[in-house]
Amino acid sequence: MSDLRIRAASAADVDTVLAFWKEAAEGASISDDADGVARLISRDPGALLLAERAGALTGTVIAGFDGWRCHLYRLAVHPDHRRQGVASALLKAAEDRFTSLGGRRGDAMVLDRNALAHHAWSAAGYARQPQWSRWVKPLGA
Repeated sequence: MSDLRIRAASAADVDTVLAFWKEAAEGASISDDADGVARLISRDPGALLLAERAGALTGTVIAGFDGWRCHLYRLAVHPDHRRQGVASALLKAAEDRFTSLGGRRGDAMVLDRNALAHHAWSAAGYARQPQWSRWVKPLGA
């Protein structure tokens, strides 16, 4: 694990991150485009965390904090690097970020059908809240 580096994404990483998510992330988001990722990095420069080994992207997580809640999105690890502590290192970095900003609880968006992710989140100490449902409305359509 000592060769793993966690850092915040920059504008120069946008295309690399989008290509990575196509290979390593389950499902797609309405914001999975260059404008959406660039806007995230511009608005909250420390939110998109990248894990790298030997300069290659091995994992991502978005650790967004709105001043009230700590939100985790897009935890993804390249298939060749899974079960090697990458997700744990990313979540530790995200939780450290939240704590430094005054956050009190992290919540994660996890696809219901992604059983592999359920195991990873559970192992990291997160639990499903059955009393909540996510309600969404696409904007600008």
